[in-house]
Amino acid sequence: MTRAALHAFADGVGPAADLARALGAAFAPISLHRFPDGESLVQVNPAQAGGCALLYCSLNDPNARLVELLLAASALRDSGATRVMLVAPYLGYMRQDMAFAPGQAVSQRVVGSLLAAHFDGLLTVDPHLHRIAALDEVMPGIDAISVSVASVLAAVLGLPTDTVLAGPDAESRQWVEKIARPFGLPFVMGSKQRHGDRAVTVTFDQPGIVRECRVVLVDDVISSGTTLARAAEALLAAGASSVEVLATHCLASEDDLARLAAAGITRIRATDSVAGPVATIPLAALLADAVRQARWIEGTMS
Repeated sequence: MTRAALHAFADGVGPAADLARALGAAFAPISLHRFPDGESLVQVNPAQAGGCALLYCSLNDPNARLVELLLAASALRDSGATRVMLVAPYLGYMRQDMAFAPGQAVSQRVVGSLLAAHFDGLLTVDPHLHRIAALDEVMPGIDAISVSVASVLAAVLGLPTDTVLAGPDAESRQWVEKIARPFGLPFVMGSKQRHGDRAVTVTFDQPGIVRECRVVLVDDVISSGTTLARAAEALLAAGASSVEVLATHCLASEDDLARLAAAGITRIRATDSVAGPVATIPLAALLADAVRQARWIEGTMS
């Protein structure tokens, strides 16, 4: 183990500083300047770059972030870091895990290999893996760690006696079950048919369960929000008294969030993996526990 500081860009300062405090580690902001031609100048604090360096950067909007992230990793090594570990609460480009048509790039494999070539370890939360069993299959050769947010979401759920959980599609079942079972909550699962990026149909297997109940939709990612909007409409049509959303990551724009409200969703809460108006659930404690268990650094509070 090696003593470390946690480094972060300005757009991640809040959650990153929270994580540094949870670890009892030093916090080191990264300086970033963008030139008129679009290139970036990245500067880390060399006085805090020795030993094992933790680099915090969530990879939403990955096209804009990846180059600056790799520049920061290189600057940390040039400044004396013996290992560079990436904390990326949201990990982009994980959806495309195979070529669905001839000529398509498998972005999960490409981005996974790119990150594995520049980092000694990676920590993320609920990556969007479909046909891949474990994160280390995507990033072989490094300490790739994925943690589940289910316990964090369960802690903020609130349990009125009429609560029913719902998943909008088969992929959300793992989070719904992890939250529902310890509390003995009933849940229903949706079936999704996608006709385009913003054209989705959702139906539920046992819609009668939700009648006159508070329903909480649980999902890993809110992207455009179309799936959740159609799910909420179906649940309200089945007699739900209200529909809320709990999610790990919210990538939705303000317009997307307005459409979710228009679909009848009364409350949306997500973790602070991605900054935004509904990112109200802190991940610092969960991430700090994972860093300690991985024994990446020493001298942090337990």
